[in-house]
Amino acid sequence: MNIKRKPDWLKIKLPEGEDYSRINTIVKQHKLHTICSSGNCPNMGDCWGRGTATFMILGNICTRACKFCNVPTGKPLPVDTNEPQNLAETIKLMNLKHSVLTSVDRDDLPDGGAKIWAESITKIKELNPQTTLETLIPDFDGNTELLDIVIAAKPEVISHNLETTRRLTPLIRTKAKYETSLKVLKHIANSGIVAKTGIMLGLGETREEILQTMDDALAAGCKVFTIGQYLQPTRQHAEVQEYINPEIFEEYKKIGIEKGFRAIESSPLVRSSYKAEKHIF
Repeated sequence: MNIKRKPDWLKIKLPEGEDYSRINTIVKQHKLHTICSSGNCPNMGDCWGRGTATFMILGNICTRACKFCNVPTGKPLPVDTNEPQNLAETIKLMNLKHSVLTSVDRDDLPDGGAKIWAESITKIKELNPQTTLETLIPDFDGNTELLDIVIAAKPEVISHNLETTRRLTPLIRTKAKYETSLKVLKHIANSGIVAKTGIMLGLGETREEILQTMDDALAAGCKVFTIGQYLQPTRQHAEVQEYINPEIFEEYKKIGIEKGFRAIESSPLVRSSYKAEKHIF
């Protein structure tokens, strides 16, 4: 399988600058996992250079093997019970005003990692009362009792990505189901916390499917929507079917705002945590 050559608008600026170096050093010293590095995020240099970062809790080995994701899959290591405190202390060192937490799927744990999720949010807020939080959570198999554990910790935003359209979900995601993700988003929205989701383009979806996915997310109560270009991590991952022109991304942004989203980030290099500090309402 060949990886399609990227167009000029997908050229990524290499990480540099004092703030990037400072954050990179702190992350390495505290042995924390960030989705910025584990997921090969194209915005790492930009975000870290602005003094923001997205942290990945519950290790860096996922129990699922989605065809778009570069996070390693396999048998995870035991849960680090010190992780919530270490993470809270690291955010304090960074003096972050806003932070994003995400995690691998932990289908090996009875609670899917919900307890560590809640403890992480609580510890961060105790040590960093000025810091607002977005949590990008897994689906917990649609178990609302586990979702409520995270919701009770009261992050400002809870995000869960649909990733792609209904038709492409079984081809791209493993175990996760489109309807389950919508159920998760609806439960978040009904709690009163800002619900957010995002999709990738370039996997073979149609315009009609994209617009329908927007409508489905709005019907579930989502207020924030992100749209980015899928980038194939390796030859073993799903192949890019199309590189979408930036003008099309801008068009989808306008359509989404007209449909009723309060905020949309839409451009080729957008990832779900990009400019997340703007999504606190």
